[in-house]
Amino acid sequence: MRRLQDPSSNPGDPDARPAPAPGGLPAELNPFVGREDELAGIGALLDREARLVTVVGVAGVGKTRCVIRAAALREKRYCDGVLMAELSAVRDPGLLEHALIDALELADHTSRTPRAVLVEHLRERRTLLVIDGFEHLVEACAGLVAELLRRAPGLQVLAAGRCPLRVAGERMFPLAPMRDGDAVELFTERARGVRPGWEPTEAERGTVRELCHRLDGIPLALELAAGRLRALSVEQVLLRLDDRFRLLTGGHRGAPGRHRTLRTAIGWSHELCTPEQRLLWARLSVFAGSFDLEAAEYICGGPDLPADSVLDVLDELLAQSVVEREEGPAGARYRMLDTVSEYGARWLTAAGDARRLRRRHRDWFVGLATWCELDWFSPRQAEVAARIDGELPNLRRAMESSLEDPDEVHLARYLAGTLWFYWVGCGRLSEGRHWLEHVLEEPAPHDATRLKVLWVLGYVAVLQGDAVAAVAALQECREEAEHSGNATALAYAVHRTGCLAIVTDDMPRAEALLREALGRYREAGELNSNVLMAQVELAMAVAFLGDLDAAAAICEEVRETCEDHGERWALAYALYVLAYAALHRGRPARARRMLGECLTIGRTFNDLLGTVLSLELLALVTAVEGDAAEAAVLQGAAEVAWPSVGLPLFGSVFYGRPRAECEKQARGALGNAAYEEGLRAGRRLDPAAAVDRALAGGGPASAPSAPGSGGPVAGGPAAAGPGGTRRPAASRLTGRGGPERW
Repeated sequence: MRRLQDPSSNPGDPDARPAPAPGGLPAELNPFVGREDELAGIGALLDREARLVTVVGVAGVGKTRCVIRAAALREKRYCDGVLMAELSAVRDPGLLEHALIDALELADHTSRTPRAVLVEHLRERRTLLVIDGFEHLVEACAGLVAELLRRAPGLQVLAAGRCPLRVAGERMFPLAPMRDGDAVELFTERARGVRPGWEPTEAERGTVRELCHRLDGIPLALELAAGRLRALSVEQVLLRLDDRFRLLTGGHRGAPGRHRTLRTAIGWSHELCTPEQRLLWARLSVFAGSFDLEAAEYICGGPDLPADSVLDVLDELLAQSVVEREEGPAGARYRMLDTVSEYGARWLTAAGDARRLRRRHRDWFVGLATWCELDWFSPRQAEVAARIDGELPNLRRAMESSLEDPDEVHLARYLAGTLWFYWVGCGRLSEGRHWLEHVLEEPAPHDATRLKVLWVLGYVAVLQGDAVAAVAALQECREEAEHSGNATALAYAVHRTGCLAIVTDDMPRAEALLREALGRYREAGELNSNVLMAQVELAMAVAFLGDLDAAAAICEEVRETCEDHGERWALAYALYVLAYAALHRGRPARARRMLGECLTIGRTFNDLLGTVLSLELLALVTAVEGDAAEAAVLQGAAEVAWPSVGLPLFGSVFYGRPRAECEKQARGALGNAAYEEGLRAGRRLDPAAAVDRALAGGGPASAPSAPGSGGPVAGGPAAAGPGGTRRPAASRLTGRGGPERW
């Protein structure tokens, strides 16, 4: 049997190889784009003498093209050639051997069985057999391949399908959608086929990237979308993607029927599913992004699909590449590509079950958010942050679904308020504000959920440095709480108003309000991360007023409570205040250690606010220790991070003092030019790199402490504020003060 034509040969070259004999691989009709890593991975498995390599993936992901290319690149390694059998047109399993014989054009007129003919032909040959389109014949094909491999030791099989054959010795190679760069290159290359010489303009490049992203990087979808450029612009194609199955039609006439349109390609996979698999496929479409097994069992289970059978059916969908598995910080999760999910959603709507499933989805994630808020104040805080990170697309969908029904707006408000710890503690201030304002705009009865949204919105606005919005939200919350007698909401409104007073430099008012809030929390029996933050903020206020002893005692008590409950997020802010006090008492090394822990905790939760505050103070510590150049770099890194948080240093004189003092010391030591160069170097660091640098760095061990032989840093608060040094105030929670342990 003749060998395969080299895919790179020129058909017009008289020295080129002849076309492949029947059974050989088809010649490539258009350029192969990307997939270098995937081809190398498939080739490595073949080179390691894996007898059966099965490339699996969702419909349209490019399995066929990849196996053909991989086989073509290794054709010379097989002295008896590369053979291919396309089995999608075979419907009767009993005709499988005949179809393979026909594909290989083996003539035999004896009474031998077709399987015996195949075995005899392949027994002594060194051959690579490529099999494509076997999904609907998987059991029969598996049996045939197993026997051929057993009886033909020189045979290797490279298969392409939605699911593995599950034959002994099989090595699976999951084929993922194309990476962004390859997807854009493929779209552009295929677009030139319908519009010769086409090149996206500068304005179109972003649209092309978004289009490729929306199409999940599925090559079939990209090629069909590129074909639409005959009549549409890139922007028009993107705008019409909401009905992608109608838009993406009109593939090449020579393509297999199941590849002519995106609907047909995925429909081919759908037809091969059992009724239970189709049902689960449709129900899983209610998820946005990834999901875990518990959610799938609760939401998708029912009388027609018992919850305890969901795992088995899900496993079958995984095997058929309808669902993908991924590992994350919160454990194993699953997802469907958007295109596959949308196909299932159409079936769910057609079955009249979409509304019921969306409600079950919403109920599950309302419960999840409730559990996570409670568990935020526990040793599982980091786990909660990772869980919400993974579930954020589903939580967004749950809020969106609730906002579609006027009778369920209160549930959207509940979710937006309940997620306060994520918006504030995990670097999501901007998105949190979007949802909080959005749910308040929707008409709905006033209740406790609205009060919570108001104080959370006020909190977010305070941290962003938007005093006007903060005052409006917190004043409304306080008035409504007083009118309705909601003591808890009133405590939170008073607390966040005190927080606003700190960042607007009204320290006496901040101290009074925060002490009032702590008293109200005690009366309401409230103890959580918010209460601890009220204590930390009180400590910050009294530190700014000059009573470092009182500030340290309050934060030591917070540290004890955090240790008792496994709380880490509020602990970081308590350590920040303790570091502030330590620095101003002439202990920069101790301050550095505490700020290092602050940065480590901030990285755990992606808390950019806590991170940038710590970088600002650490820059001053570094300057005090004598490394002015590094202090300038840290200042530059902090400066460039602030726009992602809000108003730099809240616009506060008090919070700005460490920066001003650091600049004074570093600029004086370095000179203007070197100081500005250090700032520029810091501005080139992203927050993660800045944290890594800060944690790895440190001033000279012999550097002097704060000026003044252990006294306060110049420009910092004095040891005693107006009215003299105060004793640490007794805790409103425990009724006791605490000894200084810093």
